[in-house]
Amino acid sequence: MTTPAQYITNENGDKISVILPLAEYHALLEALEDLEDLALVKEREHEADIPLAEVVENLKRHGKI
Repeated sequence: MTTPAQYITNENGDKISVILPLAEYHALLEALEDLEDLALVKEREHEADIPLAEVVENLKRHGKI
């Protein structure tokens, strides 16, 4: 069962903040990360592929692995 969101209001009664259960907050963060990943994939879909061996060699050359 989902706990309803709670709101913090200002002196005019306008909602200015929200209190969510921690699990829902984390779920929202994960969903946002997934959307950001999908946007990056879409943005780079026309880039040329790089063979794995070339990537590994480049990482070794730069001391990353």
